[in-house]
Amino acid sequence: MKTTAKKSIRPKSKALDKQQGVVLLIALIMLVAMTMAGVALVRSVDTTTMIAGNLAFKQSATSSGDRGVETAIAWLTTNAGSLEADNTAGGYYAASQDCLDLTGNGSKPSASCTPPYTALDWDANAATLSADAVGNKINYVIHRMCDAAGPLDGGSCATEQDTQAGSSTGGVRQMTTYQPGTWATVANRGYYRITVRVSGPRDNMSYVQTFVSL
Repeated sequence: MKTTAKKSIRPKSKALDKQQGVVLLIALIMLVAMTMAGVALVRSVDTTTMIAGNLAFKQSATSSGDRGVETAIAWLTTNAGSLEADNTAGGYYAASQDCLDLTGNGSKPSASCTPPYTALDWDANAATLSADAVGNKINYVIHRMCDAAGPLDGGSCATEQDTQAGSSTGGVRQMTTYQPGTWATVANRGYYRITVRVSGPRDNMSYVQTFVSL
């Protein structure tokens, strides 16, 4: 007589059911965390790319400022005989205009200025060059470092004395071979401030300022 062994079926444990529920909850939490980390990584990459692009545009704008400086120097050299009066078409002013705000951001240009002080209109009162290859717009303005327009005067202008070669040895020679000293005429060279503004295609703005003597 054959006997058949019956398999015993053990009922599921309630503790096991609870464990499976906790695993699902942890998996959902991990999924949300990974999603947030992925979004943060994408935003970080986008921000880094944007910052790098802005820095590249700003560097390009600063480099384009050299073109404005060279053009302004060439203008000064060409018009060296007529620098006693303003030439607004060339972006030139015979006085330093210390209370003029060149950046237009409302900052106080000089400690001696008292409000109201005016801001430079770069579109109307500055020379404009053609845009460069990347779309940078270049403007420049030149100020002679004098208190007012008129002839170059060492008393009211920032000047540099330019003395040419000469000789004073005659004053120390013996009388038998005395030779008067010879001096070249002392000429004053004026200082000129060149300010260049470069505005880029991403609304980036760069300023370059240079002083030259002429």
